[in-house]
Amino acid sequence: MQFHHHGYVSHDPRVLPAAQTGLDRPADLPDETDVLIVGSGPAGMLLAAQLSQFPGVTTRLIERREGRLVLGQADGIQPRSVETFQAFGFAERIVAEAYNIAYMNFWAPDPADPSRIIRTARTEDYALQISEFPHLIVNQARVLDYFAEAAAAGPARIAPDYGVEFLGLEVTGEGDHPVAVRLRHVSGDRAGEERTIRAKYVAGCDGARSRVRDAIGRVHVGGISAHAWGVMDVLVNTDFPDWRTKCAINSSAGNILHIPREGGYLSRMYIDLGEVAADDDHRVRQTPIEEIIARANAILHPYSIDVREVAWHSVYEVGHRVTDGFDDVTPGSDASPRVFLTGDACHTHSAKAGQGMNVSMQDGFNLGWKLGHVLTGLAEPDLLRTYSSERRPVAQQLIDFDKEWSALMARKPEEITDPQDLATYYLATAEFPSGFMTQYGASAVVAPDRHQDLATGYPIGKRFASVEVARVSDGNVVHLGHHARADGRWRIYAFADSAEAGQPSALSQWADWMAGPQSPVTVHTPADADPDAVFDVKAIYQQRYDEIEFPAVPEVFRPRSGPLGLTDWEKVFGAAPSAWHDSDIFDERGLSRDGVVVVVRPDQYVAGVFPLAATDELAAFFAGALRTVSSAGRPAY
Repeated sequence: MQFHHHGYVSHDPRVLPAAQTGLDRPADLPDETDVLIVGSGPAGMLLAAQLSQFPGVTTRLIERREGRLVLGQADGIQPRSVETFQAFGFAERIVAEAYNIAYMNFWAPDPADPSRIIRTARTEDYALQISEFPHLIVNQARVLDYFAEAAAAGPARIAPDYGVEFLGLEVTGEGDHPVAVRLRHVSGDRAGEERTIRAKYVAGCDGARSRVRDAIGRVHVGGISAHAWGVMDVLVNTDFPDWRTKCAINSSAGNILHIPREGGYLSRMYIDLGEVAADDDHRVRQTPIEEIIARANAILHPYSIDVREVAWHSVYEVGHRVTDGFDDVTPGSDASPRVFLTGDACHTHSAKAGQGMNVSMQDGFNLGWKLGHVLTGLAEPDLLRTYSSERRPVAQQLIDFDKEWSALMARKPEEITDPQDLATYYLATAEFPSGFMTQYGASAVVAPDRHQDLATGYPIGKRFASVEVARVSDGNVVHLGHHARADGRWRIYAFADSAEAGQPSALSQWADWMAGPQSPVTVHTPADADPDAVFDVKAIYQQRYDEIEFPAVPEVFRPRSGPLGLTDWEKVFGAAPSAWHDSDIFDERGLSRDGVVVVVRPDQYVAGVFPLAATDELAAFFAGALRTVSSAGRPAY
């Protein structure tokens, strides 16, 4: 990581200097705020962590609980989420404490004795095949802790306001803070006190029973299937040989999805409770834990579990719902939204595909930088309309996938013609649950795909898949994508033509233009900001790192920033193999050897692919995405 560019640092470098709203942040909720986040779940806490990078924005987060979440219900962390954790600076630490899913095993009735189960397949987990990041299991509470730490360590110093309940809101359209929000203090000296505060924007991150959703008249569309599952986190002794391996278990007595958890001893079991009668009226939800454990033992025969402690348990009926809109804009209106829904407030489904927390976090990531851009004047309010248009199709895809996976998991043995088909489906659909299938369509922040053939491995609208490169300044092999932090900046990766650094080339001409008056850097970066405050521009040469002399690289890749005007030495890379590095990003990602520019959004999704010579197209793209700001008198580099 990089620090010291604002002067010598001897404390934890992850704690950034407080700035603007982070200085003397009021302990009590103010009467006005730019953004009010309702709910401290995965989407809300990620949103807070992202907005903490925008200290010019006043952000408050309210939560009805009196303190941090102690026992989270979600626990599956997909590779895309770990990739996101990397951007927020805590992937390595959470990986160290989590359970890493290396394999998934499948069990089915023994043909010789259908009352017994046998292992029918061992499969490597899909994360090992499609990502450098693992597939993890860790308590949701710990995920929230890490995001809370990132929010508190950001320049805006955001921390939740606990013990505050959301009652309702009205979008009045009046003044600079047109959303009037009614709240009630539910703990502390002010318990019972009601008040109204005003906000520019409200984000409803308040779960499946969202009051924010009700307040803007949005409704869940969908229903509950006639099938119930018990779920329990347990500490047991057992003779089941795969207790510390993720398993899908099908038997004549029902089905279990078994997931080991962090810590080496705890495991979660989803136990099939069977079909629910039409007149049940949710009575199945009162199923006692003793009955759930008995059902688990029946399914596991000839193995058994001796439950020593139940950390948590519940019963649920599988529901699949998507809200009819993710913001408060009525269909056909050209208004910009003021209220947004994220996470379970706008999509609910079964827990067995491990998607709820993961998709919710991406909702928050998508919304956070857009709010930051609009509220700091980098973009017009219309940018916020892309939140719903991008995230609602993703939610629908999730519901469709979860319906199919849930149906497969709930089958009876006589309904299974091929005992390998669940394992086959698990691996064949890996890219979706991993979080890598999301692809946003063309918009103000996603360019058309007319130049996609120049970078076939970077599909426009999909997340930027990292590859190792060698840093020119020191020869270290690093993941190009891991260098990008969730700091609200755009990334512009300039992949060079074959000419050597320091020689006239297509890249050098592009670099000269990028340092000039028509460059997006000049047009969209505020006059008083560092030259790389909005755009992080990097060069990747085709040569080996030791064949490139850093001083010969164009200045646009060597910006000076901070009050000391220090040169950044970490924006130039070599792609060619070396003794420490045996891959070539040009080959791995299908990049044109004539050079290509790949633009990546602040939430890590590829926004556009452009030829080096297509500077007018690049300028036009950013002119549609960002506002022109005054940069008179600011030296570009």
